[in-house]
Amino acid sequence: MQFKNIFVTGGAGYVGAVLVPRLLDEGCMVTVLDLMIYGDSVIAPHPGLRVIKGDIRDQALLNEALPGHDAVIHLACISNDPSFELNPTLGKSINLDAFGPLVKISRESGVKRFIYASSSSVYGIKEEQNVNEEMALEPLTDYSRFKADCEQILNEAQTTDFTTVTIRPATVCGYSPRQRLDVVVNILTNLAYHKGEITVFGGEQLRPNIHIADMVESYIVVLNAPNEAVAGQIYNAGYENQPVRELAETVRSVVGEHVKLVTTPTDDNRSYHISSEKIREELGFKATHTIRDAVEGLVKAFESGKLPDSLDNEIYFNIRRMQSLKLV
Repeated sequence: MQFKNIFVTGGAGYVGAVLVPRLLDEGCMVTVLDLMIYGDSVIAPHPGLRVIKGDIRDQALLNEALPGHDAVIHLACISNDPSFELNPTLGKSINLDAFGPLVKISRESGVKRFIYASSSSVYGIKEEQNVNEEMALEPLTDYSRFKADCEQILNEAQTTDFTTVTIRPATVCGYSPRQRLDVVVNILTNLAYHKGEITVFGGEQLRPNIHIADMVESYIVVLNAPNEAVAGQIYNAGYENQPVRELAETVRSVVGEHVKLVTTPTDDNRSYHISSEKIREELGFKATHTIRDAVEGLVKAFESGKLPDSLDNEIYFNIRRMQSLKLV
């Protein structure tokens, strides 16, 4: 690894809880800044790990904590539209207002590379089959709009000494020590395993997904790439764009043919689909884990008792957790 001291915001979140151990395994020293609202034991103690329970809006904390780090991976946010819309003011303060100061303080603290987790939702709805990084952004919600705004802020901060990179992930799926069961593949698997029935609304809408192990690998690849390859670049990161119906059928094939699939008409037939050719061609990254792999990993976690009370425990559901903590 060319960067040895990594600062990860949201490092105790769904993706961070898999990414941080990987960075530690690579020999990095890692600092995690996270509100820890999903529990303090998500990441196991490690000699190379420092965990700061804190808020990315706290500029004094950032000024104290960031010096000495080579790279920042910024994952922290109020994640996805429903969670954001619970409290738009809170969402804006974290997802947009805190971003500019974080970038500025990172650059002033000597950070050399800043990697931003945006979202493939910034494209909005496109008719084209292969939605690539050159296409216009048409975000449909404030969550997506603020992601696009942050991309622009970051791009303007790019210098020869401060390399900025944006990743636009597909929807992440699979097992994590900080599990989410409120994203599509994980929702379907949870319901199939515990209730024996999945309801699919519509079914032909396309959804881009990516296994959490591949999502982590994409950050490692971008972190290791030379400056001249990635400076100011934006990359989609996904596996396949599959109809929701196919996702449900994959889940049933893993969980068991006893699972009942119920299809219900819907007025929302929006399809999302992205191309991940650029990151493959330029950096050699290609997702290698299938949706089936993600489902199998979740089933093993259910079977081994790693995800107890998975239908009702608020810890797996962002909205319920935010409501419980009165973050709304």
